[in-house]
Amino acid sequence: MNKKLLIVDDQFGIRVLLNEVFEKDGYKTFQASNGKQALKLVEEEKPDLILLDMKIPGMDGLEILREIKKMGAKSDVIMMTAYGELEMINEAMQLGALTHFAKPFDIDEVREEVRNYLTTKS
Repeated sequence: MNKKLLIVDDQFGIRVLLNEVFEKDGYKTFQASNGKQALKLVEEEKPDLILLDMKIPGMDGLEILREIKKMGAKSDVIMMTAYGELEMINEAMQLGALTHFAKPFDIDEVREEVRNYLTTKS
C-alpha cells in the first residue's frame, strides 16, 4: 500500500492505538506528540494523511495546520478533538482540513474515513 500516515496527539494511548490499527491496515505510520515533531515529520516523510489533534500543549492543531499549509505540504489533514469547539473546527475546515472526529471516536469510522481518503488520493 505504501501510504504514509502521521498521527499527531499529545496522548500516548491514542497515538499507540491509532498506530497499531493503521499499521495492521498496511499503512506506514509515524507519530508525533507535539507540533515541532509533527512539522519535522511532515517535512522529512511527506505523509499522505495526517490525523491531527486539535488540543496539543505548546502549539495547537490550528497552528500546526497553518504551518503545514505554509510549508506547501501536499498532506491531507483530518482533525481530532475532545472538545466541541465549533469555531475552531470551522477554522480548520477553512484551512483545508478534510473532516474532523470528536473524541472518543469510533475507531471503525476513523479507519473507514482514512481508507476512503487514501484510496481516492492519487
